[in-house]
Amino acid sequence: MNFKTVFNIVGIILIILSIFMLLPVGVSIINHSSDLTALVFSFFLTFFSGTVMLAITKQYRHEDLMYREAFMTVTLSWLSVSFFGCLPYIFTGSVSSFTDAFFEAMSGFTTTGASIFADVESLPAGLLFWRSMTQWIGGMGIIVFALAVLPIIGTGGMQLFKAEVPEISVDNLRPRIIDTAKALWLIYAAITLLIIILYLIAGMNLYDAVCHAFTTISTGGFSTKNASIGHFNSPFLDYAVSIGMFLGGVNFALYFYFIRGNFKIFLRNAEFKFYFSVILLTILILTIDLWLYTYDSTFDSLRYSVFQVISIITTTGYATADYLKWSSFCQLVLLIIMFLGGMIGSTGGGIKQVRVYLMIKQIFREFYQLIHPRAVLALKLDEKFLTKETLGSIWGFVFLALFLCAISSIAMTATGLDIITSISTVISAMNNVGPALGEAGPAGNYSGIPVFGKWILIFCMLAGRLEYYTVLILFTPAFWKR
Repeated sequence: MNFKTVFNIVGIILIILSIFMLLPVGVSIINHSSDLTALVFSFFLTFFSGTVMLAITKQYRHEDLMYREAFMTVTLSWLSVSFFGCLPYIFTGSVSSFTDAFFEAMSGFTTTGASIFADVESLPAGLLFWRSMTQWIGGMGIIVFALAVLPIIGTGGMQLFKAEVPEISVDNLRPRIIDTAKALWLIYAAITLLIIILYLIAGMNLYDAVCHAFTTISTGGFSTKNASIGHFNSPFLDYAVSIGMFLGGVNFALYFYFIRGNFKIFLRNAEFKFYFSVILLTILILTIDLWLYTYDSTFDSLRYSVFQVISIITTTGYATADYLKWSSFCQLVLLIIMFLGGMIGSTGGGIKQVRVYLMIKQIFREFYQLIHPRAVLALKLDEKFLTKETLGSIWGFVFLALFLCAISSIAMTATGLDIITSISTVISAMNNVGPALGEAGPAGNYSGIPVFGKWILIFCMLAGRLEYYTVLILFTPAFWKR
């Protein structure tokens, strides 16, 4: 393991992070808020740390990265940005412990949206802006951003990209991985700008529009209001936010091909059609249930169903209603779709729609072969045949997710939490959703979770954001052998 190469890139990442910190400094100056000193100090400490790491290891910056170093670099980078990203919370005195600060930062960068703050409206403007920005940075990935702006990272870029974005649909958008990273970030920024404009039209002020656009396209869910989007009490805004969350849950590679003139790409893409169908079906089911048992009007039932289904399935985590007051059936449906997540190549968490789609196809293929044992059937995705290795990796991924969910849930119950809270918070953290059930429901927060439980959830958030293997491989003996 070449740790000097790893620390060289981590130093670059910290310098980039410190530059992002200048934006909330500007917001603090404009708003004359009390967090200016804390934000400036956080900037200098982060910049100094990154510069020192880069200076000490400067002779290693051109070395090629192998996959072993790539996995370590990505995991250590995310831990480092969360550590330095939590400094503003500590220096402003907004949190009572390092655990709470690190939890909030990790939740931000992994776009989970689980918060320990009961009253976010009491936080100063610059800190709230930084809180939203952590999700925007983490949505597309800070390693991807580094590749987009710093070609100096060199030929190890592909290994880093695959370690942070271990997904199958973003490989060949551009001939070079650096150009792919640039294309993804430009599309990401452009959609963010469109959402800001949409929110301004819907009645938000500029500050709220920018903060919420950051956390919408990243499917993060942090809000500047205690009641989340429900604070604004606007049906038009609810649907506008629903559109923004839906866009965040779509594979960004599809946007690239659409911009390049392939206007039928959405109609031809099997995963998008499945993603859209699942959302429509779930909205229909919940609307009927809410109309029968919760709300008097069909309009309210549809409004809250559309918003909450898209919020949960894209793993954004915004709320306009306390769904703990809905029927147990609705709560169970929402818990199930937490696992599904957005599309491959999106900012959404979860298992991802394409994996669910292919597992369902494989199950029906097994049924067919039981009836026709001699039939030779091959699974296809968008006219491409899938190998047994690909299908096997999908089942392995799902088993690993369920195994980690089971172990983490058992560990959470050992902290004294009830079963509902334990299981739902783990599912929420692993799939980067945010709100859960029980004590950590949409009307609550994570401040009451015991310290050990918060660290379990921190690990779940990081593992889920990096799709498990990148983090868990570090705990295998084979990783450390020559």
